[in-house]
Amino acid sequence: MAHRNDPEVISRLLSSKGRWAVVGLSNNPLRPAVGVSKFVQDSLGMEIVPVNLAGDDVFGNKGYTRLAEIPGQIDVVDCFVNSSRVGDIVDQAIEVGAKAVWLQLGVVDEAAAQRAAEAGLDVVMDTCPVIEAGRFGL
Repeated sequence: MAHRNDPEVISRLLSSKGRWAVVGLSNNPLRPAVGVSKFVQDSLGMEIVPVNLAGDDVFGNKGYTRLAEIPGQIDVVDCFVNSSRVGDIVDQAIEVGAKAVWLQLGVVDEAAAQRAAEAGLDVVMDTCPVIEAGRFGL
């Protein structure tokens, strides 16, 4: 069965202050993760935790290489990775007890979405927080 995004879940995730681990966020201004994460941080008021291969800090926030390295609760794992690689990230999100996974525009993995939902995580797939915030007037 294909995953369908729940507008109530999207609205709640975007309007409830939380800690977003952004996988694929680096300091490369040409990458969409930079602008989207800046919006999520500055306009929606979320705490951003960068996760990237080098563990680089972004926006002055400490970076990590894996979700398991991040101390404390993660509310949303925002995935800016290729669809073929996102399943591993979703599995990490389940392992660390994240509350939700958000697969960015163009990132689709039905099996991973199902695993996350079955583990009790909220799941948003194939859309962008900036687009959705506009729809909800946030």
